[in-house]
Amino acid sequence: MLSAERRATRKANQGLRRQVTKTENFSGVERRRSAAVRGEQREAGEIAVFHELGKALTSSLQLDQVLRTIMEKIDEFLRPDTWSLLLVDEIKQELYFELAVGKGAQALKDVRIKMGQGIAGWVAQHDEAVIVPDVRQDTRFFSKVDEKTEMETRSIVAVPVRYRDHCLGVIELINCVGQDGFQERDLALLEALADFAAIALENARHVKRIHELTITDDCTSLYNARHMDFILETEIYRSQRYGYEFSLVFIDLDHFKNVNDTHGHLIGSKLLAEVGQMLKSACRRIDFAFRYGGDEFVIVLPQASKENAFVVARRLHRLIGEMTWLSSEGLNIHFTASVGVASYPSDAKSKVELLHLADEAMYLIKNTTRNGVAAAKTGPLPAA
Repeated sequence: MLSAERRATRKANQGLRRQVTKTENFSGVERRRSAAVRGEQREAGEIAVFHELGKALTSSLQLDQVLRTIMEKIDEFLRPDTWSLLLVDEIKQELYFELAVGKGAQALKDVRIKMGQGIAGWVAQHDEAVIVPDVRQDTRFFSKVDEKTEMETRSIVAVPVRYRDHCLGVIELINCVGQDGFQERDLALLEALADFAAIALENARHVKRIHELTITDDCTSLYNARHMDFILETEIYRSQRYGYEFSLVFIDLDHFKNVNDTHGHLIGSKLLAEVGQMLKSACRRIDFAFRYGGDEFVIVLPQASKENAFVVARRLHRLIGEMTWLSSEGLNIHFTASVGVASYPSDAKSKVELLHLADEAMYLIKNTTRNGVAAAKTGPLPAA
């Protein structure tokens, strides 16, 4: 039989074990309860994110504002070292960095990645999300980006930004895979954010297209007269603020009615489109070419003196007269142009006066000799 002392010791140990078990059970319950609370808090946070993004999409068509909101939420929930939005350049079949935030982001502005190159290029090409816990074990990793940013990439998560089964770009997160990996819930959140980015991008493209249609002439693809008013106001403001001079060239095609009467209005429209493209290609990148109406065109030359405008006007006049038009249609059409030039502020003090003086100079040629160039307050210019 056990002594009284040993029985007391055993009883005490049994009581201690029961207490430890109770404590462990309590701790386990608390951990589960804490995990449940954290899960509820995260779920509430995600709902708030989607509500905020939905509100941003419906209240603003500004792409930057929506993408900035997405950027903030990616950083808040997933904490990557760097995250970036790469967009697809359809013409060059490359990816370029539209947005980059975090370490080394500044160095990514001019970096381009071919479709299929690196993790992002693979995602864009295959339209599939990918998680790479260790880039050293993945042959798709493109190390030259690290050389450019001078940072070390350990892990990558990348998801396609798709709209109606068409990949617009890739969201890529650097170094956000923790010890427990990248959870399915995190991936689902990231893919949802990518969907919001796709909607924002598509909205922005539609808005840009609508804007282009409102300022573009259907026939020639040049700017229209409505947009010319805006550009003239802008150039007058810049001229007054910075002391710049700018000039305007008014062009009217001689005897264009004969083209319509001989070949029909469809050929006439094609001819106007060809003239428009020639004028656009013959100008500087900072110049503006407009179809003013009918067979009349206007060229606005920012930071160009009247003398420089003479050179441009003569060159355009010569090109129009020397070219053979619509040879692609089996036609060999030749015609000339009457051209007028005026400058701000040396000739005019307002956009209305500037346009009037250039038009008046053009009609000085059109109503006399045709096929020439005249300048406001100067008259017909001698041939170059």
